[in-house]
Amino acid sequence: MSQKKAVLSRRNFLLTVGVGGAASAAVMVGGKVSAPTVDKTDKRATSGYQVSEHINNYYRTTKV
Repeated sequence: MSQKKAVLSRRNFLLTVGVGGAASAAVMVGGKVSAPTVDKTDKRATSGYQVSEHINNYYRTTKV
């Protein structure tokens, strides 16, 4: 009786990676969640990042 050894060839490895990537992409696309709404009266929600003239100037100067 001879035993058959499982050989992980390059072709099988690439097939496994491809199937895993496709499955991951399907899960990510299928699980879209909408962004939570922000209450404008909440003080903490409005005290974060705000675009100012200084920020716009920086972004303008970094364009390629």
